Amino acid sequence: MSSRSENLFAQAQQHLVGGVNSAVRAFRSVGGTPVFIRRGEGAWIEDVDGKRYVDYVLSYGPLAIGHAHPEVVEAIADTAARGTSFGAPTELETELAVQVKSLMPGIERLRMVNSGTEACMSAVRLARGYTGRDRVLKFRGNYHGHVDALLVEAGSGVLTLGIPGSPGVPASVTETTLTAPYNDIDAVRQLFAEYGETIAAVLVEPVAGNMNCVPAMPAFLEGLRSLCDDSGALLVFDEVMSGFRAAPGGAQAAYGVTPDLTCLGKVIGGGLPTAALGGRADVMEYLAPTGPVYQAGTLSGNPLAMASGLATLRNLTRPGVHAGAEAWTGRLLAGLEARAEAAGVGLTTTQAGTMFGLFFTDKDEIVGFEDVAGCDADRFKRFFHGMLEAGVYLAPSAFEAGFVSTAHDEAALAHTLDAAERVFAHL
Repeated sequence: MSSRSENLFAQAQQHLVGGVNSAVRAFRSVGGTPVFIRRGEGAWIEDVDGKRYVDYVLSYGPLAIGHAHPEVVEAIADTAARGTSFGAPTELETELAVQVKSLMPGIERLRMVNSGTEACMSAVRLARGYTGRDRVLKFRGNYHGHVDALLVEAGSGVLTLGIPGSPGVPASVTETTLTAPYNDIDAVRQLFAEYGETIAAVLVEPVAGNMNCVPAMPAFLEGLRSLCDDSGALLVFDEVMSGFRAAPGGAQAAYGVTPDLTCLGKVIGGGLPTAALGGRADVMEYLAPTGPVYQAGTLSGNPLAMASGLATLRNLTRPGVHAGAEAWTGRLLAGLEARAEAAGVGLTTTQAGTMFGLFFTDKDEIVGFEDVAGCDADRFKRFFHGMLEAGVYLAPSAFEAGFVSTAHDEAALAHTLDAAERVFAHL
C-alpha cells in the first residue's frame, strides 16, 4: 500500500518542478520518496502518515532552538496581528540589528535581505564596488547560493545532484571567479601572487556546511586575513550556516578572525525567510542610500521574520543554552563513533558548535572536498534509509551538514543511538 507521502509526491510532480521547491528535497541522491512533513515540536517532526522522527535537518539549520518554540510562535503571532508587511521601517529591524552586532565581532553595520543567496550576491557587488576590482576568489565545495558568478565548483545541491556547473551561466560571468582548494593556504598564495591586485574579495565558509561539515583550519583563515590585508581585497565570511551555530558569535568569534563582510541567514530568521549582510562601517556605507552600490528589496526586514529571529537569538544566547546544545552534539557524535567502531564500520565525524558531519571513510581527518568526495556514498545511502526507517531524519545527501537544537534531549539521544546501533549492524 502506498504511503501518503508517496501519493503527495506523485501529485506534487504534476505541478512543481521535480515535485519540490528546492532540489535536494527530491531524494535524487539517496533514492526513494521524500517524506512529507505535517508538524514539528522541539527536536521531533511528524510526517503525513503519523510517523515521528528525531530531526537533524532542522530546516537545514535555522531552527537552533527547535520546532515551534513557544517564544518564537508567540512573537510571530503577536507581530502578525499588527500587520505582516509594510515596505517601511519598523522598530524590530533595529532591535535585531543591535542583537546581531552584540554577538558578531566583524559587524558594525547591517543590511537585512531575504535569503543567504541574496546576502552573498550583495556582498560580491559591494566588494567590487568598494575596491574597484572584478575578481572574486572562492573555494571548491563552498556554496554561496545560486548566484551566477559563484556557482563554480560549488557545494550543496550542485554536489548532491552531480551538476558540475549550470546551463544559463555565461562563461563571461564566471571568468572573473577564481577557485582554490579549501584549507590550502599555499594555493591561495599562488593565486594572490598572480592576480592579487585584481581580487576584490575572498569568499569562504569558515565552517563549510555544503560539502557536509568541514571546519576550516585556524591557520587557513588567519592566512586569508593576512593575504587580504596585504592586497587590499575584502575578506568575506559566508556564515549563513555557521552563524550562531559554530558559536553564538559565529565562526569569526570561535576562530578569532574578523572578516570585512559577513553573510548571515538561517538562524537569523528562526525559521522564517530572512538573511543579512553586515560588516565594517566604511564598507557597508558604500551601499545605497549612503553610497553608490545599489541594493534593495521590498520584503527585506519583514516584521514577522524580524520577530522570529529576535526571539530565537534572545533564547539561544541565554547563559549556558548554546553551550548545552554544543555539549549534547559532542555526546551524539561520540556515541555514533563508538557504535560504528563496534560494528566495524569506518566513520569519521566533525563538529563545529551545533553543526556536525558524518563521513563513511577510514580517514581520520576531513579537510577538503577531495576527502569528502572519497567517502563511501553507497554506505551513506543505506545508513540514511536505515535511520529514516528507524525514526531519525537526516539530510538526504552525503554533502549536507547535520544540525542539533537546544530542544534535543536525553530521549532524542537514546532514540538516535539505539537506531544507529541497529543500522550499523547491517552496514
